Amino acid sequence: MFMRAALNEAEKAKRKDEVPVGCVIVCDGRIIARGHNLKEQKKSALMHAEIAAIMRASRKLHRWRLSGCTLVVTLEPCPMCMGAVLSARIDRVVFGTADPKAGACGSVYHINEGGLNHTVSVTGGVMQSECAEILTEYFKGKRK
Repeated sequence: MFMRAALNEAEKAKRKDEVPVGCVIVCDGRIIARGHNLKEQKKSALMHAEIAAIMRASRKLHRWRLSGCTLVVTLEPCPMCMGAVLSARIDRVVFGTADPKAGACGSVYHINEGGLNHTVSVTGGVMQSECAEILTEYFKGKRK
């Protein structure tokens, strides 16, 4: 259910000709924030789906500490996004497909195991084929 909502966000990014990655943040069993890639539109390397969702969740909850929250994202977070997750004290990350080029939840980097003052529970592979397919189709279209 929550990964389906993240995939809907990825579709929004795709319609804007952004890399189709989507994210939702869940607290107390309901979605409190949504985000999708906006790097091209905002002309900012910082505008990953996770960063957009974290910013919205912080505004919604009126706090930067997002303990009690789960971040659900279609692609394994990169080092920047995992750094933001850890800084925001998010409890759990659920991702769809691994990122063999920049994944920071074990595919390339292990940011969560760096001895920082916070660790996060990570689950990967949720709706993996659907999450991988939207990215594959997007990049196939770009190569044509």
